[in-house]
Amino acid sequence: MSVNELAKVEGNILEDKIVRPGEPWGRRLKKGEHLRIIDLEGQQAVDFLCYNASDTRDRYNAANTMKLGASIYLGKGTKLWSDRAKPLMTISEDTCGKHDTIGGCCSAEINEVRYNAKNTRNCRDTFEEALSEFGLGRADIVENVNFFMYVPVDGNGHMAIADGISKAGDYVDLVAETDVICVISNCAQRNNPCNGFNPTPVRVITYGP
Repeated sequence: MSVNELAKVEGNILEDKIVRPGEPWGRRLKKGEHLRIIDLEGQQAVDFLCYNASDTRDRYNAANTMKLGASIYLGKGTKLWSDRAKPLMTISEDTCGKHDTIGGCCSAEINEVRYNAKNTRNCRDTFEEALSEFGLGRADIVENVNFFMYVPVDGNGHMAIADGISKAGDYVDLVAETDVICVISNCAQRNNPCNGFNPTPVRVITYGP
C-alpha cells in the first residue's frame, strides 16, 4: 500500500510528519495546497494559527471567523478569515466537528494561575518556537483555533473546557485560499480534559492538488 493510500489523501504528499505533544510544526502552503491534521488516538487538542504569507500582519482573526461563519464552532465548510476579512483557509473535510474558537492557548502563566502548575510545557511557548522559523514571534500570537478541543457554552454564557469528542483517526482537512504560513502547537496540557489528561501525537500531512 502506498503512502498516499495510507494517508487517504487525493494528491501529491509534500510532507507527512508525526507531531508529538509539546512539539511545534510550521510550513508555508501555496494557494490550493492542503493541510490534514489527524488525531491518532482521540481527544487531542491541536492549537493552530495561519497568516497571509505575503503580509503576515494579516492573520487569522477569531472574531471575524465567528461573525462571518455565524458560529463559535468550526466544521466542514467553515472559512478561516483574516484581520482584513480575507479568507485564508477553508475546512474542506472534517470528521469531528465543533472545533473551538474561544478557548485560546495555554501558557506557563495561565497554568500557574489556574492549576498552580509551574514551569509547564505550554502552547504559547510552542507557538513562539514554530513562528521563529518564519521571522515571527510572541507578539504575532493571536487568539487561535483549537482543533479537536470541545468548549461548550450554555444559555447563560458559561463555558468550560470539556472532554474532547474526537475519536482515534478523526481528521480535519484545510485548503489554502491564498499563500499562507501555518503553525501548530500539539497541546501538552495535562491539567484539564482537553487532551483527556493524556497528551498524544498527531499526524500532519500537507499535499498538493
